[in-house]
Amino acid sequence: MPRISQLYFRTAVIFLIIGILMGLNMAISQDHSVIGAHAHCNLLGWVTMAIFGGYHALNPQKAEKRLAMIQYYVYTAGIALMVPALYLMLQGNTAMEPIVALASVITFVGVLLFAFIIFSSEKVVLTPPAPSYR
Repeated sequence: MPRISQLYFRTAVIFLIIGILMGLNMAISQDHSVIGAHAHCNLLGWVTMAIFGGYHALNPQKAEKRLAMIQYYVYTAGIALMVPALYLMLQGNTAMEPIVALASVITFVGVLLFAFIIFSSEKVVLTPPAPSYR
């Protein structure tokens, strides 16, 4: 499995844990005001990153490109900044709104980079290579 796939899967699991902790905190406190941050953490952090990792696992020649690693860092930085800023903003800290906006733009740039990777004209592997037993 390409290194970037492992990075994506590991980072996705971290966001899953954070998302579950937010959900548990909401359930225990009966305060669901931060549900937007919880949803962003789970969908953009856990689900989307796992999909990115799966794509790179199925397309190792694209995973080896420098752009793939740049895209990982841009997207991860966007989500890592967005989730806590959104959490604080939803708790009433309006000073976080510009940070949420900036993080959203960074995340969007990461998505555009991923789209560029997908639509690049390099050969795409439709099935993973057979494992070698030597």
